[in-house]
Amino acid sequence: MSNRSRREFVQNSLGLGAGLLVGSQAQAQAEVSAPAVVKTIKPTVLKFQSTWPTRDIFNEFAQDFAKKVNDMSGGELRIDVYPTNSIVKAFGIQNAVHKGQLDGGHGVPTYWHDRHPAFSLFGSGPSFGMDSNQVLAWFQYGGGQQLYDELVQKEMNLNIQGFLYGPLTAQPLGWFKKRIDELKDMAHLRFRAVGLAADVYRELGANPTALQPADIVPWLDKGLIDAGEFNNPSSDRALGFPNVTPVCMIRSFHQSCEVFEVIFNKSRFDGLSFPLRSIIRYALQASSSDLSWKAADRFSNDYEEMRRKQGVRYYYTPEDILKAQLNAWRKIIAKESAASPIFKRIIDSQMRFAKRVVGFENDVTPSSKMAYDFWFASV
Repeated sequence: MSNRSRREFVQNSLGLGAGLLVGSQAQAQAEVSAPAVVKTIKPTVLKFQSTWPTRDIFNEFAQDFAKKVNDMSGGELRIDVYPTNSIVKAFGIQNAVHKGQLDGGHGVPTYWHDRHPAFSLFGSGPSFGMDSNQVLAWFQYGGGQQLYDELVQKEMNLNIQGFLYGPLTAQPLGWFKKRIDELKDMAHLRFRAVGLAADVYRELGANPTALQPADIVPWLDKGLIDAGEFNNPSSDRALGFPNVTPVCMIRSFHQSCEVFEVIFNKSRFDGLSFPLRSIIRYALQASSSDLSWKAADRFSNDYEEMRRKQGVRYYYTPEDILKAQLNAWRKIIAKESAASPIFKRIIDSQMRFAKRVVGFENDVTPSSKMAYDFWFASV
């Protein structure tokens, strides 16, 4: 090739390259200038109802769970949570979810005690020394989920898929018109309690009645009941207990391991894609952690606020009542286990798990009271 030919070849090649570069730049500019095409996702909407009044922190916990699902799904799934009595009565949620009137609900298993006593064992049972987080450990890793599914789907034949989450603190003995000093003070009290806990109070001599949360304080204020319990300082304060009585007895074995239950219409849940079902499961795990952190902050704050600003007087439950509660649980377990094979299987499973897990916890955990007294007793 001559020198002239070589020069022409190089010049032509450079021209072609420059043309390609200019063309690419023009195309890129056109793409940048073009209006963005936004993919619109039409979400799958699940209609939920909680068993909690709007002002209760429990309804806030239900909303927190829904928000996690909604955010994690990127708009593909949306859970709308309505407060208690919006669509059905609080104690009618399980049946409404089974029938598909609701897609899901947020509550506690003990609310279905009248349908089967074994429901109360999932968070409102004897616990055998387990706290609520250890009950969730049993549910996740000790066979609890399988026993729960058997109770719901086979024993009760309900079209429901449920999950437990959200560890709560031990509940107080209750709110009373006067201090309870000994076991005989419980005799003949008209007392609000639900599930197997009501049987515990009955064994203590009280006359329990089941009321949905919104009715407890109005009944107490009108004298229709003599005393009652609900759950924790934040919920009890929001319900208005301090407005009708200043006496709260703390520490009790009647419900020392309460957790939440989220239920779905099973057909609706199974119809979701695997990624969306997974998001729900992982959102429940995340919500358990977040809930326990929020509860530690809010419960302790409302506890102190009621003491300092509302004149609430807290008293420790007498030891004879605590021992009587444990003896009551022993009687209840024997009676219900004899009547129901699945009740006995759940109890046996929990006892095996508790013996190992609580034993380990007791062996390795130093006294929090010792540490607290060391740092704060003189403050």
